[in-house]
Amino acid sequence: MLRQYELLDKVKSYDPDADEALINRAYVFSMKAHGSQKRASGDPYFSHPIEVAGILTDLHLDDETIVTAILHDTIEDTVATPEEIEKLFGKNVARLVDGVTKLSKIEAQSESERAAENLRKFLLAMSGDIRVLLVKLADRLHNMRTLHFIGNEEKRRRIAKETMDIYAPLAERIGMYEFMKEMQTLAFREIEPDAYESIGRRLEQLNTGDGDLIQRIQRGLKAHLEANGVDADVQGREKHPYSIWRKMAERHVSFEQLSDIMAFRCIVDSVEDCYRTLGLIHQRWPMVPGRFKDYISTPKRNGYCSLHTTVIHDENMRIEIQIRTRDMHARAEYGLAAHWAYKEGKTAAATQHPWITDLIEILEHAGSAEELLEHTRMAMYQDRIFAFTPKGELIQLPKGATPVDFAYAVHTDLGDQTVGAKINGRVMPLRTPLDNGDQVEILVSKAQHPQPAWLAFVVTGKARAKVRRFVKSKEREETISLGRKIFDEIVERLPMPLGWEALTEALKRLHLPDDEALMEAIAQKRISDTAVMEALMPGSTGKDGVKPPPQRSAISIKGLTPGVAFDLAECCHPVPGDRIVGLRREGIGIEVHTIDCENLASGLDADWVDLAWGDESDGGTARLSVVLKNEPGALAAIATIFGNHGANIVSMEQTSRDGSFHTFQLDIEVHDVQHLMRILAALRATDVVSTAERL
Repeated sequence: MLRQYELLDKVKSYDPDADEALINRAYVFSMKAHGSQKRASGDPYFSHPIEVAGILTDLHLDDETIVTAILHDTIEDTVATPEEIEKLFGKNVARLVDGVTKLSKIEAQSESERAAENLRKFLLAMSGDIRVLLVKLADRLHNMRTLHFIGNEEKRRRIAKETMDIYAPLAERIGMYEFMKEMQTLAFREIEPDAYESIGRRLEQLNTGDGDLIQRIQRGLKAHLEANGVDADVQGREKHPYSIWRKMAERHVSFEQLSDIMAFRCIVDSVEDCYRTLGLIHQRWPMVPGRFKDYISTPKRNGYCSLHTTVIHDENMRIEIQIRTRDMHARAEYGLAAHWAYKEGKTAAATQHPWITDLIEILEHAGSAEELLEHTRMAMYQDRIFAFTPKGELIQLPKGATPVDFAYAVHTDLGDQTVGAKINGRVMPLRTPLDNGDQVEILVSKAQHPQPAWLAFVVTGKARAKVRRFVKSKEREETISLGRKIFDEIVERLPMPLGWEALTEALKRLHLPDDEALMEAIAQKRISDTAVMEALMPGSTGKDGVKPPPQRSAISIKGLTPGVAFDLAECCHPVPGDRIVGLRREGIGIEVHTIDCENLASGLDADWVDLAWGDESDGGTARLSVVLKNEPGALAAIATIFGNHGANIVSMEQTSRDGSFHTFQLDIEVHDVQHLMRILAALRATDVVSTAERL
């Protein structure tokens, strides 16, 4: 384990201006916080965060990242709190530690390729600051290095598979190949121990048989390039066991048939030297057709740049050679991390993946630490959020998505039956926007169906389409039902009973396909009552222009949903028990008013329809104006009255203040007029209420 002074020396070696006191405080704090905790190896738990910090010093990362590494397990595994971290180490460190803690809480669901890819995207999206991701990868790398100490074989295999599926590809995604290779090798050793041992033995035999084969080829390559005026740093290595095993599986060949087990790198000073080196190598040794890749002119999506070629070396041996500049090499080994501290002033290639180009330019030209932090947000998944089901399945949604969107993303039936949602264990409104990492539990009822109000806040195409389809279907169904009630009332006004063929003949006269089309046309006033009566019983209304007989009975709106086939007017807020009348205009639903509503005077262009609530109608929303004395507890007193009477406050607005009195306008849900009258009587009997009236 690194000692305190050793860790500090490593940081100061590349960053003389690092905050020495901050690192020392973190070291002592973490050691005390973890106390006597032990790892599976028997070492003090404290050794783990220190080794993670040591890994990050090899990447030359800044002091805040090193401190984050030292503290990264304190919130999750000790009694330390985020507030304590912020107080002692500042907002930036607290934010970074919190980010790593959130990533650590993720239960990986990597059984399928889709789930693994979703989780990788989630990790990227959660890493608002790239340094959070670097700490997490270093944490996983050290855990893999000590994996063999865990006694439970099944747990070791699960961690290894998670590393292979999630963290190694993630390291590759941001260009950290050294991290990726070591993770893959360690995971491969656990997942396929027999294959790992077999390949290891064959590599050992190869080295034994050929002595210093890699060194001899390496020296020959360097001598050839120097003889032709190219100063190159030539490195040789064997491919790591997992890479060899994967190629054997992909190409369906044995170890002996695999030709490019050895790889060499030629690291030169400039891009021009890269292509010159390639020409000299092809001039000296024949290349293998189809094995040349130019990742300098067309970099990989993670910004990787290099020339790759395979040539037939002496004794018919194939070797792979990579040619790159020193800057490309730093990026290839440690990806984005290589650019965190090395601001060399070199402009990134414009052909790189845009988010990498932007990030590198920011790292190289940021004027201050604040500017650096502000702009190092990972933009790849800004427009996406990732939420979990209670079982840990990851659901990817657009930013701004709500629990209703989440429910429809899981299953259509779940969305249709949604009545509520718990977000991270708390019941929250359905319109609440979800955040990255939220766990969402959908509350359902078989009696529930999609609500028109959902259209105001759902954002996914699937949710909007499902809700619209239901609303449209429900709207037609209820419009037909209302039209049928109006039709029955029209029939009552006819001078004599209808014959059984009357409806069929009427449809022909009106050129309508069926009775549903007729009922819909009646409800939306696309056909007048007079035309319907004439079609049913020609001559029943007398001459053209004569008004039909007046309405004889009120039309019940029981069983219809407000806002679908009819609307309750906002001006008078009718509730069950009120005498009501409907205004029926062409092409829109009936608008329901109280009989004494002042706005009825503006409805001269509409047909007036006598309406009735029907027995046991559902409640409605009444609007009240309440004048309260300006004294403590006044609002609490009227809220208690509403609660005692079983009335729910929908909205409340203060409309005026006049010294000792305040006027409030409230919308409350009531069962009927009698319920409302009892509430008004109770309000008027209260000392704090000056007046209480229904609007």
